[in-house]
Amino acid sequence: MSMEQSITRTLQALSDPTRRAIIRMLNERDMTAGEIAAHFAISAPSVSHHLNVLKTADLVTAERQGQRIVYRVNATVLQEMLSSLLDLLRIGVERKEDGHA
Repeated sequence: MSMEQSITRTLQALSDPTRRAIIRMLNERDMTAGEIAAHFAISAPSVSHHLNVLKTADLVTAERQGQRIVYRVNATVLQEMLSSLLDLLRIGVERKEDGHA
């Protein structure tokens, strides 16, 4: 997968406010799906769907701990995406400064 495809997938995953809230919560601490679901007025299958979208985008990882699955933020992917976006913005600014629109 190209970097552009990866950025697109990541931004699509983060476009939903519930998924952004899940990322913020997991940034504070690792949680199970049940712990995450307790913070939202949506069904458990909806929470599972959001977690799957975040996992597909590599924004969260899931680790089985006994009978529980614990979710955590994959900070590396977020950092790489932000770095790539900053590079794109830098290129755009440099082109504008050189007189290219």
